[in-house]
Amino acid sequence: MTDENQDALVLRQDQGHVARLILNSPANYNALSRAMIDSLSAALDDLAQSDMRVVIIAAQGKAFCAGHDLREFQAARGDDDGGRAAYETLFAQCAAMMQKLPALPQPVIAEVQGIATAAGCQLVASCDLAVAAQGVRFGVNGVNIGLFCSTPMVALSRAIPPRAAFELLVTGDFIDADRAQDLGLVNRVVAADVLTAETMALAQIIAAKLPAAIRMGKRAFHQQQGMSLADAYASTGPVICENLLRADTAEGIQAFLEKRKPDWD
Repeated sequence: MTDENQDALVLRQDQGHVARLILNSPANYNALSRAMIDSLSAALDDLAQSDMRVVIIAAQGKAFCAGHDLREFQAARGDDDGGRAAYETLFAQCAAMMQKLPALPQPVIAEVQGIATAAGCQLVASCDLAVAAQGVRFGVNGVNIGLFCSTPMVALSRAIPPRAAFELLVTGDFIDADRAQDLGLVNRVVAADVLTAETMALAQIIAAKLPAAIRMGKRAFHQQQGMSLADAYASTGPVICENLLRADTAEGIQAFLEKRKPDWD
């Protein structure tokens, strides 16, 4: 299925069990305006209720996402309160949208074809996996204009080592895709001309696994992060037991023992 409204801020293309969401505002570098946040949030809500197995977030144009819309920031300064209410609402909406990514039942892969800055880098860090084109740059560079990227920091500091995250936040420096891979922000770096194909190939590998196991596993993965070692084992033990008790898991194990493909369809 291809989104019929080609002017929509977020397009959706389905290929088999994989849904591809495409940020479609290249004129402003796919900035996370209020409208873009609302559109992406609504698309994620739809997918949460669907039987799709993997989600890809991609983008049109030169940039993956250049962060928040600075023109919206400046326009809000004309409000009676100097923009406080508008800013509080915007960041609450953005935080809620970002949190939908790890909460989504399906694994989410960022397909990064262009620069990802500030909240755009936050978007990449909030996805479960990321594939980037060679030469792509990442940064949380708000400090260069006097704005510390406090909210992007939340996702970034959970995706890469804290000292590396803090260095990026206080210097405003950019890193290339290879360095981003070294730090763990992206999983794979590929040639630009095969980015979509390589991202889809990764998605199809995941989509071929038992959907129930992937959904249970993703939920458990995010729940145990930040727990103590003992609490993490206490949390995941019941999950793997429930997984083992499933009939389709019994079929998967038996198929392995009999050296055949599992009958999951």
